[in-house]
Amino acid sequence: MPLSSRHLLGLQGVPKEDIELILDTAHTFREVLDRPIKKVPTLQGKTIVNLFYEDSTRTRISFELAEKRLSADTVNFSVSTSSVKKGESLKDTIKNVEAMKVDMIIIRHSAAGTPYYLTKICDSNIINAGDGIHEHPTQALLDLYSIKERFGKLKGLKVCIVGDISHSRVALSNIFGLKTMGVKVSVCGPATMIPKRIEELGVDVIYNIDEAIRENDILNVLRIQLERKAGEAFPSLREYAKYFGITKERLDKNGKNILILHPGPINRGVEISSEVADGSDQIILNQVTNGVAVRMAVLYLLGTLN
Repeated sequence: MPLSSRHLLGLQGVPKEDIELILDTAHTFREVLDRPIKKVPTLQGKTIVNLFYEDSTRTRISFELAEKRLSADTVNFSVSTSSVKKGESLKDTIKNVEAMKVDMIIIRHSAAGTPYYLTKICDSNIINAGDGIHEHPTQALLDLYSIKERFGKLKGLKVCIVGDISHSRVALSNIFGLKTMGVKVSVCGPATMIPKRIEELGVDVIYNIDEAIRENDILNVLRIQLERKAGEAFPSLREYAKYFGITKERLDKNGKNILILHPGPINRGVEISSEVADGSDQIILNQVTNGVAVRMAVLYLLGTLN
């Protein structure tokens, strides 16, 4: 069965069957990445444009690699060398790009809702690579895949998302995706970084990191987003690290092996220590590898709908 939508704008409302299909398809493409020739002709003839209005390393390279592994023609859009610098509107930029007969647009933008807006003004498949503090669906999907790869299941596991919840599009997509797949979800961080009424999404709120470690199987540790003025929510980075930082001493004290995820980039010594980030309980680089496979799956499933 195909996906229920021709776009991937977020995980809110995405049915369990769609998520399962993406994860199962990603498993097939994960095997492709281990071959000597890491390329298949699946999307040959398709043209995909990566429009990144915000800085990115992992997501942009991951999408570009996924596109090339599927043999698609890839075009990267750079705001700094585009007509955006001359005052061109988003609508005009998109209309001009699509007039060049592209098939799919990957969009990252600082304004929440931008991917949805694009679906109203163009005919290409749209994939959200992060819109403001709203959603980042492919990051959540690769997190789900990485957890399932380690545990062999999702349903019944307990995951705590730790850190800057208020400014995190990763947190919101993870909450939607994890809940859909039967995972018990909680969030942990300073009260000033926990959105009001977040419990209405079906998650528990924990304000003590030691309790979060003891009660969960997995911690998904988020970066403090200083570029979004998250540093104003607590006195200092040193104090945040003292009360919420994930360190080996803290993990050992709570006497439990717990899986550590992090979407990156890492602020070492703030939300996570180098010893934990490089230790045996984390799968941070596995997430990066799996991200290519998951994005290959999304591109393939959407690209073959047309």
